[in-house]
Amino acid sequence: MQLVYGLRTSLFIAFTSALLASGIGVAVGVLAGWARGWLDSVVNWLIDLTLAFPFLIFALAVIPILQDRFYSDREAPSPAFRVALIVATFGLFSWTYTARLVRGQVISLREREFVEAARAAGAGTTHILLRQLLPNIWAPILVTVSLMVPQFIAIEAALAFVNIGVTEPTPDLGRMIFNSIGYVASDPWYTLFPGLTVFLLVLAFNLLGDALRDSLDPRSTR
Repeated sequence: MQLVYGLRTSLFIAFTSALLASGIGVAVGVLAGWARGWLDSVVNWLIDLTLAFPFLIFALAVIPILQDRFYSDREAPSPAFRVALIVATFGLFSWTYTARLVRGQVISLREREFVEAARAAGAGTTHILLRQLLPNIWAPILVTVSLMVPQFIAIEAALAFVNIGVTEPTPDLGRMIFNSIGYVASDPWYTLFPGLTVFLLVLAFNLLGDALRDSLDPRSTR
């Protein structure tokens, strides 16, 4: 039962974080690719700066600092606050891949014939972005989301394992692995099942992302 509820926690954090990061990345990428100029330069500089930091090490440093900022040493953070903090950290610092992908797609599409036709017909910028460009780049965005999910599952389990992410009483796969360390010799199944679950989850979503990329990319070899 704890394995099932831990699976729910990991999937909720991973999907919510992926949607948040994708939403921010799409908005920033579309604006940078469409506006170009100084805004594009600033976004590119910010993306390069963010990608220079190892995300796992960054999360290990930021999450405890923010917990101490909002909670004193005598007061433990609530489970809901921990989950929200993990989701916010994942989402706010993982949007760069999506933003760079969307920016490149917008730059390649902004001078296409259907965009020029929309401009000639008097369409505004909002109409062109939402009705002309976004429907043509949803496929790579969907692939990016599917590949973010296994990454967040693995990182969330690692954070819980080192007692920085989700803690008791919230069930979590990483916490199950941590709690099972003392029982490896007497009950190895206690360690095997949550570890195998994390492995299968990451593998399944990676295979799903590869399958989506192959099926949605018209240039892929079938």
